[in-house]
Formats: sequence, C-alpha cells, structure tokens
Amino acid sequence: MNTDELREKYLSFFETKSHRRVGSDVLVPTWDPSVLFTPAGMNQFKDHFLGKVKLEFTRATTCQKCLRTGDIDNVGRTAYHHTFFEMLGNFSFGDYFKKDAISWAWEFLTDKKWLGIDPARLSVTVYKDDDEAAAIWNEAIGLPFSRILRMDEDENFWPASAPSEGPDGVCGPCSEIYYQLDSGKSVEIWNLVFTQFNRVGPPPNNLRPLPSKNIDTGMGLERTASVLQGVPSNFHIDILFPIVQAAAEVCGVKYHYDSDTGRRLRRITDHVRACTLAIHENVYPGPKKARYVVKRLIRRAVLDGHQIGMNDPFMFHLVPVVAKTMGSAYPELRETVDRVSRVLKNEEADFFSTIDAGLERIQKVFAEMERSQKVMVDGRDAAMLYQTYGVPPELFQNLAAERNYSFDWDGYRQAMSEHEEVSGSGRRELFQTGPIETLKEALFRTDFLGYETTTAEVIVKGIVVGSDDQSRLIGHVRSGGDTHQEIRVVLDRSPFYAESGGQVGDTGMIQSDHFRFRVTDTHRTGELIIHSGMLEEGEMKEGAKAIAVVDEPRRNAIRRAHTATHVLHYALQTELGKHAQQQGSKVDADYLRFDFSNQEAIPEDRMEAIESMVVKCIQQASPVTAKILPLAEARQLGAMMLFGEKYPDPVRMISVGDYSRELCGGTHVARTDEIGCFELVTEESVSAGTRRVVALTGDAAVQHRNKLAELAHQVASLLDCPQNQIVEAVSKVFAEVRQLRKQVAGGGGGPSDAFHAPLGTSLRSNPVRSSVKAIARLLNVSLDDIVPRITTLLSDLESLRKQVAAMAQGGKISAQDLIERAEIIDGVRIVISETPGASPIMMRQWIDQIRKSGSEPSAILLGCKTGDDKVVLVCGLSPVLVERKLSAGAWIGPVANIVGGGGGGKPDLAQAGGRFPERLDEALHAAKQVWLDLAAN
Repeated sequence: MNTDELREKYLSFFETKSHRRVGSDVLVPTWDPSVLFTPAGMNQFKDHFLGKVKLEFTRATTCQKCLRTGDIDNVGRTAYHHTFFEMLGNFSFGDYFKKDAISWAWEFLTDKKWLGIDPARLSVTVYKDDDEAAAIWNEAIGLPFSRILRMDEDENFWPASAPSEGPDGVCGPCSEIYYQLDSGKSVEIWNLVFTQFNRVGPPPNNLRPLPSKNIDTGMGLERTASVLQGVPSNFHIDILFPIVQAAAEVCGVKYHYDSDTGRRLRRITDHVRACTLAIHENVYPGPKKARYVVKRLIRRAVLDGHQIGMNDPFMFHLVPVVAKTMGSAYPELRETVDRVSRVLKNEEADFFSTIDAGLERIQKVFAEMERSQKVMVDGRDAAMLYQTYGVPPELFQNLAAERNYSFDWDGYRQAMSEHEEVSGSGRRELFQTGPIETLKEALFRTDFLGYETTTAEVIVKGIVVGSDDQSRLIGHVRSGGDTHQEIRVVLDRSPFYAESGGQVGDTGMIQSDHFRFRVTDTHRTGELIIHSGMLEEGEMKEGAKAIAVVDEPRRNAIRRAHTATHVLHYALQTELGKHAQQQGSKVDADYLRFDFSNQEAIPEDRMEAIESMVVKCIQQASPVTAKILPLAEARQLGAMMLFGEKYPDPVRMISVGDYSRELCGGTHVARTDEIGCFELVTEESVSAGTRRVVALTGDAAVQHRNKLAELAHQVASLLDCPQNQIVEAVSKVFAEVRQLRKQVAGGGGGPSDAFHAPLGTSLRSNPVRSSVKAIARLLNVSLDDIVPRITTLLSDLESLRKQVAAMAQGGKISAQDLIERAEIIDGVRIVISETPGASPIMMRQWIDQIRKSGSEPSAILLGCKTGDDKVVLVCGLSPVLVERKLSAGAWIGPVANIVGGGGGGKPDLAQAGGRFPERLDEALHAAKQVWLDLAAN
C-alpha cells in the first residue's frame, strides 16, 4: 500500500464513523504564540478541547503537517526520526471515548478491507492505572494480557508525567499500539490519548474527572507506511525514497543505507522536505525564531552535501521532487516550486560562497587546539568565522563535538554583541545552546564513582563561570580578584553525588599541586555532573589532572538520613496503611523531610509507634544492599515505585533487610545500625491529603535530644517544678494569664475558662522530651522560643496580678465606667480619664470597647502612673474621626509634653510616656482643650 493510499484510507475510514474530515492546519500557526511550528494534529483543535468554540462537529479526522526540532540530531541516523512529518489523527470532543477509539483503531489496522495487518504482530501499552483501557483491549478486542503492557506516567500519559509534574489543565492516560518487525523489534505506530482529567495542583488527588471526555489520537503516517511497505526505514517509503534517490543523483554518489553518505542523504531528504513546506508558507530563512530554524536546516543540509563533494547549490533541484511526492495530498506545492527553488538556491549560494574558506579555517582552529592541547573552541574565533565566512556557530559546535571539543558560547555572543550582530534569542530558545549544553555534546556524561569510593583521580574537562545567560566556558581560572564568583566544574568522572531523588549533592575538594577548588554543591544536567564552588588558591586549567575528595563525614551523615528515609517509609506504611506513599522528600546531613499521602494528622500514640518501629529496625542492624536488575524483575520482587518517578531499565533497587525494597539511586549505609540515633521532630500538613514529617539521625538526633533535655531543665527551673510536671505547670500559667486579662479588660472575675494543652495521654518513650514538644505545641512556638515565651508569660502574670490588686484597692474600672464619664461635644463622645493600675494593653482594650459602643464617634485619652514613677498615656479615635483627618498622634503629643515625654502611633491609636507622674492631673485637664483646638482646625 503506498503512502497516499494509506492517508486516504485512514481519513475515509473515520468518515465512515461519522467524523468530519478537516484539512491540515498551516505549518506555522501564527495564531498560537506558544509554538513556532504545528507540533501535532490536536494543535488546531485546542479551543475545541477546551470548549472555547461552538462545536459544528464533535468528531474530526485529519492528516496534519508537523515540524519538530527536538530530535534534530537523530534525523538521518535512526530509522524513524524526522523534523517534518505527517500525523494522522481522529478526535472526539465530548462524543465517544475509550471503547470506540480502541475498537476503531483495531478495526482499521486489522480488517482486510482497510490495512489488514496480522493481529499477531500487534501489542499495546496502557497507563498503569487504566484498568478500563486494559479491560477493553482484553475483553472487547481479545488481546491477551501478555500483549498488554502497563507503563508509568512518563510513557503512557499526556502530557508526559502530568499527574506528578504538571502542567495543570486537561490531561489523560494513553494507549500505544506497537507493530513487531521481522527483526523482532517493535515500533510504535499509533497513540490513543484519553483526555479525561483536569489536573489541579500537586498530587495526590489532583486529577479531577472532566465533565466532557475527549479523544486525541496520533498515527505516524511515515512509520505506518514503512511497516506496510516492509522497508527498513521511513526514508525508504514511496514518498521519501524518490527524494533520497534524487539527492544521490544530484550529488553524484551512490546511496548505501549503512554508510555516512547514506545518513547524509537521508538528512538532506528530511531537511529539504521541511524547508520546502515551510518556505511554501512564506517562512523564509532568517535570523530569528521559525525563520532561523529554516536557515539552520538549509545550512545543515548544505554542509552534508559539501562533505560528500558538492561545491555549488544543489538542494533547490530537489524541490520539484518534493512537490511531486507530496503533491497528491498537497497539490498547492506545485504552484510554488519556482519561488521555493529560488529562495533555496539563493540561501545555498550565500553559504557555499564562504563555506570552503570557513571549513578550511575551522580545520586550522582544530589543528591549533590540538597543538596547544585545548579542549574548548574560542568563541571569538567562531564569531569571526560567522561574520567573515557565514559559518553558523551551531555547525562549528557540531564539528567540534565530533572531535570531543567544547564550544565557548558566551565568548561567541559577546563578540557578536560588540559587532551589533547578535540575533540569538531564537537559537537559544530552540536549540538550547550554552556552555553546559556544549559540554554535554562534547562529553555526553560524567562517570559516577561515588557508590564505590569518595576519592578519585580526575581530569578537569570544563570550567564555567557566571550564571544564567551570563555563563561562559573558560580555559583556566586563577584564585583571587573577581574569581570569588561561583564556578562550575565538569570532570571526566566523579565520586561526588549529584542532587537527585531528594538527596542533596555532595561537597568536598577538587585539588592538585596547582590549585584547590572547594565544592559547595553538586547537581546533574542530563548525564553531566556539575560541581559548583570556589577556587580557594592557585590556577585551575582545563585538562588538568586532580584528586576529587568528597566530604566523607557529611556524606556519611547523608547516607544515615537516606537509609532512615526508607525505613521510615516502611514504618509509615505498616502503621498507617499502604496509602502512605511518598510524595516528596529531602535528604540532607542527618536530616530528612518526608512527605506522604495521609488525610489526617497522626495521633501522638501513632507517632510513638512509628518512631519505635524505626528505632527497632535500626537496632536490628539489617543489611542494606543495592542491586541492578530489570525493571520487570524489580516489580515482581515488590519494589516500591515512587509516584511520578521515571525509572530506567534496568534499575537500581535498594533492599533494607527483608522488609523494604525501593528503586533508588542514592547513597546508603551498609547496615541500619550505622544510622545511630533517630528522632522524629515534627509532623504537619503540607496540603490537603499530604502530611510531612521531619526527623533527625546520627549526631543531629543526639544533639536534638540533648537540647530537649536542657530545655526541660530550664523550664522546670523557671516554673520551680519537677521536670515531669512542666507541661501542667505551663498550662496553668497560660490559663491564669488568660483569666486575669479578661478581668482587667472588664470581662468579670470568677472561675477561669482555663486553657488546657492538647497533650494526649500517651507520650513517647522519653516523657521529658515529649513534654518539651508538647509545650512548644501549646505555646505555638519553636523550641528556641520556648524559654523566652515562658519568661514573657511569667512577667505578664506578675504584672496582671498587680493590676488586679490595684483595681481591688482603687475600685474596679471597666469600659462601661469610662463610658459613663464621657462628655458629648459637637456630636463626639470624649473620654478623658486616669486609669489607676492599668497597663497599656488594658487601656487599648478599653479604647477598643468604647469605640465599638454607642452611635457617636469616640475620642478617648487614658493615662496612668506606673510602678517605676513614670506615666503611660494611650489615646484612640473612631474611624469616622480619622476620615475627618483627625489624628490620635496629634492629640497625644501636646498632652505628653506636659508630663515630660513624647510618643506617637497611627491616626486611630497612639501611645506616649512621661517621667513626671505628679503632672498627670494637669495633663489630663489640658487634654480636653487640646482636643477642642485640634477639632476646630
């Protein structure tokens, strides 16, 4: 079956299923700023899926022109990668769902009326939790479970990993259909996406069912054609192989599948097809965004042609062939052959006019680098070649990567900026250029040695200074001066663990006879390990040999905490249930933070049981082992698969005794007793349905226990009680303070509604330590704030007791008493009074009560003599008076001057002090006139 027949059969088939045949959208959707090129068939139906348009139809089928650059380096190298390709699709907007989508896909593939593929050659994958899809494949289609593989969210969910990583919005599980080749390998030909959820926030319980479920499928036209035609790659199908042959003829070479020339001809074929379609839509080669993609594709193809002997434009000769092979589906291509050919020829000619001199210069650069033993292409050399010979920097970088050389992108951009010729934002956006990306292309990976050793002989392969867009590769760096900025170093191999899976990165030293570099953090970019830190002394050069030494005490502390995390996970699931799955973690030196699924707070007795179980496992000295094994075998052994994690195959499984198995790339102790001390510190809510515990191990746990013991001693001393009674003593103080505050505020005396701490009857193994934690919860403070808070409470208690005693001697004062002393002046209730024995807190409370009572706005000024022969004044105004531009601060100021003081505050509330208590009566007498003058103005 030829490709045109396949395309037509697909569209016709779904028309028989009441689908509207919709034409391909444009290749460059200017209406969608989120993409440069149309990446998939569903793109033109975004608003249909989101319900933003009035639906004229609820079923559609298309063959969409697509262009993607994410796998550009694989084009020509693999059998199935392209930049331009066609995507067959059928879509449902709230109409049919899984059963019909699956049944129709199977019917189209296997029914002799349509494709007639042997069902024995087909297998499928479904999302791991999609029992509905699995059942349809098994029961409705008759596919045995042996040919239905369940995959995780990174493989069988759209967008990939959406449940755990987002983004928020519509999403759903996928089911992929694979065809088994004669070689035994399988190729994916169709992906069925069941859009049925709206993701809202982080997991768990973040997938909300959509009221209207949709279907979005994609079937690769070229892949399916290659299967039906029994050819070794997509490039050998009837609409592509003529272009391959024409390219070989134009270039005067023979096509051989496995040769370098064959790969170059396939890349030329792909790129000329992509450029023909793009230029047809008036996307000409240029300096930015989509235009730069076209320019780069042309120059990549021209370079391939040049390297197989071409010195003059040749691609433009292939445009008519592209138009002919694609003309059945896109007849409009024939109308623009001349225009597209001219554009291509001019761009080729421009590049060819400089390419020889440019490539010759590149070879000279490489020769000089080899003589001087440099491993990084100078960015200024690359800028000169671009300005003089038109050699794109990406091509220079590609050639450099073939020789394992890195590329100085920062130096290139700086040089281009100096000549006012920078155009690179589109390039960086599309092709992720930069110093780290350059090192990734040249080095591919850093070998990790940290499972076996913490010390290793290494070679410095790359030095990066600066951050973000300012980062650049340099050949050497000296200590001192401005080099105290953070430096990132890449080695050929490393014992440093890079931050991953919640475990923080290692720290330590990279040093030689010539330099000492302190590593303050380690992280991973792709397969490269990046060592961040400071050069403390000497000069570090690329290519230098050195010794990398991990801070072993810190590494050991991290290992203790990481193994304790696995044991804690086991204990949580044992005590709370299997639902208590890990949702996130952080593992640091003798510190761990662990988030897990659970709806309610954990009671104190459960916390005690969990901690006791962890401690028991530690004391058992259970062996901790790591094993590399196939993912399927790990699953059979019951290894815990963490929600949202992506696992390679094979995987690394960590076993703790015979009770814990988890897939993990982190570092661990050899036996659980090496964890030493373990202490659960806090348990709290992170979000709905997710709880968090924080725990300490080793030395940190010991220090924490000592701190709790010392706090218990201090609290007992403050309260003059035994340590086993400190919680009750604090509770009594807290309750009495609350009672006395009510009394002095005018709330009445009598029995207290004493506050009682939520202590729980079952404290953990050490009652004293548990008592301190209970006090922290009671007072709602951190451990460090317990003693200061109790000290303040005791001070308040003494002051309140004095105030109550003064009130008993001088007659009890209440807000109502003060209101009865008020005078109404010009519609304003004026309260000016001495309040013996009152504190500022009491006076503010009275002011607040007065302002809330009655219908008139109030202006209140209260004063009292303190026990240390001073005066306190507090005044307040109702909001209505503040709106009239009157101010409590303006009122209290002149009054405070009389008692030898000053103060201030907000317009509605102010406080002042004074050192002449004998003049308080005089000041209060003057307060009325001050108010009248203030109100008059």
